[in-house]
Amino acid sequence: MVSAPRLVIAAPASNSGKTTVATGLMAAFAARGLAVSPHKVGPDYIDPGYHALATGRPGRNLDAYMCGPELIAPLFAHGSAGCDLAVIEGVMGLYDGASGQGELASTAQVAKLLKAPVVLVVDASSQSRSVAALVHGFASWDPQVRIGGVILNKVASDRHEALLRDALEESGLPVLGVIRRAPQVATPSRHLGLVPVAERGAEAVDAVRAMGERVRAGCDLDALMALARTAPALPDAPWEPAYAPAREASGPVEDGPRPVVAVAGGAAFTFAYAEHAELLAAAGAEVVTFDPLRDEKLPAGTAGIVVGGGFPEVYAPELSANEPLRRAVTELARGGAPVAAECAGLLYLARELDGKPMCGVLDAEARMSGRLTLGYRQAVAVSDSVLAVAGTRMRGHEFHRTVLEPGAGSTPAWGMHQPERRVEGYVERGVHASYLHTHWAASPEVARRFVAHCRAR
Repeated sequence: MVSAPRLVIAAPASNSGKTTVATGLMAAFAARGLAVSPHKVGPDYIDPGYHALATGRPGRNLDAYMCGPELIAPLFAHGSAGCDLAVIEGVMGLYDGASGQGELASTAQVAKLLKAPVVLVVDASSQSRSVAALVHGFASWDPQVRIGGVILNKVASDRHEALLRDALEESGLPVLGVIRRAPQVATPSRHLGLVPVAERGAEAVDAVRAMGERVRAGCDLDALMALARTAPALPDAPWEPAYAPAREASGPVEDGPRPVVAVAGGAAFTFAYAEHAELLAAAGAEVVTFDPLRDEKLPAGTAGIVVGGGFPEVYAPELSANEPLRRAVTELARGGAPVAAECAGLLYLARELDGKPMCGVLDAEARMSGRLTLGYRQAVAVSDSVLAVAGTRMRGHEFHRTVLEPGAGSTPAWGMHQPERRVEGYVERGVHASYLHTHWAASPEVARRFVAHCRAR
């Protein structure tokens, strides 16, 4: 049973203050001594880093497109086990989801799957009485979405607050918080959104503390906790990496030595789903993190490498300067070791990135561009690889401002079917490299297959 008290923090549109409020609530409740489980709707990698800093627990994503609606409650139960409260930050506007696919992957859909009350964060900076019409519209659009209250953000003055409260009395929804207009908490952004926590150190700690203080000062934490406790129990069993669906199809985990799987981390490679490392470990691997910016050697006994997403374009000179590690990665890859590279990992394996030498595993060059590539994708594996057999269908997500030339090798990784038909990525020896981000919880056989290839070396 899923019984954790829970709140979904949503908004009418992006840039309303969801991240500040959600992270601030996590920090404020954690400061009260509560065990808070942080979650983020959608594929975002950056916000969960701030959530983790606020709570001391891994930030976890709930993505109904990549994982399927049926896994949302089990993944939530897995992440929130043993917690006093779960806070789920929404994505975009409350009812915005995968393009052209109705409510799929929207905050509203996740709230309904979790039977969780929604707190609507409204940017009130340019309105007074109209706020009631806005809130009424969102609250009545889908009767299955239960909006339990409103937090007013960017309120200018006592008089402005009084006008907003008077208007909202007619809506029947309580005002659970008022946050005054103030200088932005120091959360700098760049070409893909907020700067990740791993790059900011003490500054990120200060930013999260400031969010917590603003929310604690402006919100009724007791009322919010009472609302969270109205969420009913769900009959879903927690997702477990050791018993994830489709595991039996690939056979039991073999006994014997645990192959070392080196997973890239550090400031340049911050994009990762917590479930990936859990699945690798459950499949029999010893998961060890290494930092391509600092470590000159791979972990001892490395049998396979996973290089996920991040910002190698920001650190291209430093990555290039670490020649000993680049050479070690190249030697292992050319020797046939399993290597799984997503987005940033793809760039790191290229010959060059913005003119700086990289690993040279792939005969391709990468560079920054002015165009943002963003969106969900449907893909099919073009050939057998260390991650999948040919014909395997997966859903994923692209999120980058770089281009790779050529974009696909002689044996591509994926055939894309949305939004346009194309092939993409590289499968060479034991390397599977692609721009496509995937969530292995939806296809746990990926981790099993990868570890099996590592064990076979």
